[in-house]
Amino acid sequence: AWWVGAGAGRRHVTERAAALTVTTTMAASVWLLLLALGSAPSGGRGTDQVPLLAWSTDGTLFGSQAAPSEGHVLSGLQMAAYLNPALAKGPKTIVLFLQDKLSVDDFTAYGGVYGNRQDSAFPSLQAALDSSASSLVLPAVDWRAATTLLPTLQVAVGAGPLYVDQLTIRELRLNASVPSLLVVNLPYTSTSILLRPKEALTANDNIMGKVLEVLKREGVPFTAVLTGSRPSRVSVGDTDQWGGPARRLLEVGAEVEAGAPHPPLAFNESGRPCILLWASSLGLSQAGNPRTDLTNLTFSPQPSVSLADSHCNNHSAQLVLSYSNVEKVGDVKITFKMTNRWYAVSGRSWFTLDQVEVQAGADVTAFNVTEVYAPSAYSFSCYSLSDQPRSGALLRPSAAAPSPTAWSLHVTDIQIQAFGVKGVSFSYASDCASFFTPAIWMGLLTSLLMLFILTYGLHMVTSLKTMDRFDDPKGPSISVPQTE
Repeated sequence: AWWVGAGAGRRHVTERAAALTVTTTMAASVWLLLLALGSAPSGGRGTDQVPLLAWSTDGTLFGSQAAPSEGHVLSGLQMAAYLNPALAKGPKTIVLFLQDKLSVDDFTAYGGVYGNRQDSAFPSLQAALDSSASSLVLPAVDWRAATTLLPTLQVAVGAGPLYVDQLTIRELRLNASVPSLLVVNLPYTSTSILLRPKEALTANDNIMGKVLEVLKREGVPFTAVLTGSRPSRVSVGDTDQWGGPARRLLEVGAEVEAGAPHPPLAFNESGRPCILLWASSLGLSQAGNPRTDLTNLTFSPQPSVSLADSHCNNHSAQLVLSYSNVEKVGDVKITFKMTNRWYAVSGRSWFTLDQVEVQAGADVTAFNVTEVYAPSAYSFSCYSLSDQPRSGALLRPSAAAPSPTAWSLHVTDIQIQAFGVKGVSFSYASDCASFFTPAIWMGLLTSLLMLFILTYGLHMVTSLKTMDRFDDPKGPSISVPQTE
């Protein structure tokens, strides 16, 4: 029951889960709902939303509101509408568990969604939902609205927040008739430097468990809310089921940064992606003219670039970016020509970017490329692809003497893959940065020099010789023959 299938079955489970977002039935269904929503595709941007979980000892608080539509990100007013019944008619003791970063992906990756409930990082949270009289799950709340939750609760309760933890709460004497707002801050990023995300989430879950245990032992009715101040940064590479961490850039399961600028550009052949391109910026420049930025035209949700002239097969690929009526430039066409060859020495196929051609109006500038290559099953990434020397000059003009009207291409943080594409995500990235950078070489040489100086100094100290005979004032004096 914990595994959400693919295809129509997964779609059915997702739609069923969305219809049961607000529930007053057994809270185990709420936990299953949260995991199902976490593993299903979201209609909104996952980097702009945080989940909100609420549960109470009062069984009549949640359930009258209509469930939010699938993929809809709730605003601050909509979030307040769901919480108003609990604030108006519920217990006067409110406990806010505020984690600095939280996403639905945390529950998907570390909540035992694939059947490993014993490996879940949230046993205390799941037990609280199972034993609660009523509960509420809002999988997608605008994180900016979530940051206003504390002031909203403070106004509703009519009392200032009291910041506690699992130790100080034992010293409190709560009164069910006195409004109280308890705030428990749960660190995530601050501990992830020393702890893996799963370990940090497990530690936070233990804190929640101890706080809830104290409240239950004192018999104080309460309403608890869990949310995050910002979306978290989840790396599937940190989970046991996908292996250890690795540099994967835009690969499936790679780290999803909050505020990612845009998805990769994909060219489809026979209904399937066969060429992927991504860059943080793409632009052209000409001597004496300002730079023309093509980033938004290429990578926006509705790009204004045509890929109709592109093609791909198992041996060669050509990605053609065609722009019409670019401001101050006119029609622009940028062509990336790539080939795939088998090399017996390495025992594998490698793809190379052989040539890049820029056509702007009547001017055509061609660049030869010699250092852009990667295994066919990988993608290629580099911090810069340009003909400018200060940027590495991976592009070399094919003409011996470029004309004054030649164009320059500037691509920052490029990632490209033309062979072995599976879906709309990149494979493992082969980066252009060498393993030993100049900074590493400088550090190694300096360390070796200091080690040599230390070794030479120790050798000099151990080579010192002391006198082996001394003059005894009570005995005969030492005479040293002049022949010695």
